Formats: sequence, C-alpha cells, structure tokens
Amino acid sequence: MDDYEIKDGYQKRDLYNQKTIKKLAGHYKEILKLIGEDPSREGLEKTPERVAKAMQFLTHGYDLNPEDILRSAMFKEDYKQMVLVKDIEVYSMCEHHMIPFFGRAHVAYIPNGYIVGLSKIPRVVDAFARRLQVQERLTTQIKECIQNTLKPLGVAVVIEAQHMCMSMRGIQKQNSVTTTSDFTGAFLMDKTRAEFIHLIGSRLHGN
Repeated sequence: MDDYEIKDGYQKRDLYNQKTIKKLAGHYKEILKLIGEDPSREGLEKTPERVAKAMQFLTHGYDLNPEDILRSAMFKEDYKQMVLVKDIEVYSMCEHHMIPFFGRAHVAYIPNGYIVGLSKIPRVVDAFARRLQVQERLTTQIKECIQNTLKPLGVAVVIEAQHMCMSMRGIQKQNSVTTTSDFTGAFLMDKTRAEFIHLIGSRLHGN
C-alpha cells in the first residue's frame, strides 16, 4: 500500500512504495548481470535498490494530478494582465532512451476572473516533467492543463532544454539546446506574444 500525505489540497507521494522498489530492484540486479557486472560486489550490493528508489522518484509525476494542483489555490481576481513565471527548472527523462533532459520553462497566462498561487505553476511543470516524456508533449501538456483549469484569456509556454541522449550518445553534440513553444488565446496575437518573448529574455530581477 502506498504512503501519502495531503498537501496543498492534492495528494503527494511522501514515502516509496516498498513492493514496487523490491520488484524494480530485482530487475536492475538482472540488468547489472547482463551488462557484465557482478551485483554482489561491495560497490554494487545496494545499487539495485538505490536505482529503484531513484526511478520511482523521477517518475512520481504519474501519481500527481496537475489540474488538482491548480485547483487547490485558485482565487477570484479582476486582473487581466500577463502573469509570468520564468526560469522554472525542468528535469525529465526522454522516453526513447530513458536518459535525462533538463533546462528551464517559462510559463505565462492572462487571467480571466481567476489567478492561481504562483508556486502552483512550477508544481504543474514538475508533475508533467517527472514522467517519461518528450519535450514537445511536455510543453503542450503544461499549456493545456493551465488553459483547461483556469480558463484564462491565453497561455504561453516555452521550454529550453539540453538532452543527454544527444550529448552522451548518438550525435554527441555537447552544447545543443532544444526550444519548444506553445500558445493559446491572446498569445496567438503578435503583440502579446512579442511582449512575452521580450520578458523571458529580460533580466528584470537584477541579474
């Protein structure tokens, strides 16, 4: 049975599912053997369990409902200007090779009667990122979640990320960055989208 705590109005995994850890660890022990390692040697004795716990943490987004995260902190407010949360750290795993990709997300919306607690937007990003992903889908899922839940006048999402599957294997290009974007409503207008792009490129916080 999973252990949970209720936090901010939605369920969040607090402790590992020990049955899942045991099953995963067994598989990772076999993987170590298949690649030519000895899982019984000192340095690897606890590695299968460690990797199992890491995998459960890295994919805990499957246990989160991003719309519930937003609904837990929605407030009525007559504000119709852009709300932007930028430089949100993103850590995810490519579903093709299960190798990490990481970077930053910039998320904006224009309220239409409701605003949301600012910490909830990074939580939504994390809830989708902590799954096996592709960057394109991650970008769209964040946009659709905010649009469908808050019903704002528009949503804008841009993600810039480096993919270790390109750096560590394959083409092995160390400094390449992939940028994806998705927009709804008011952000489909050139003027509003240009303001958003300008703001995410500005260092208004003094850095």
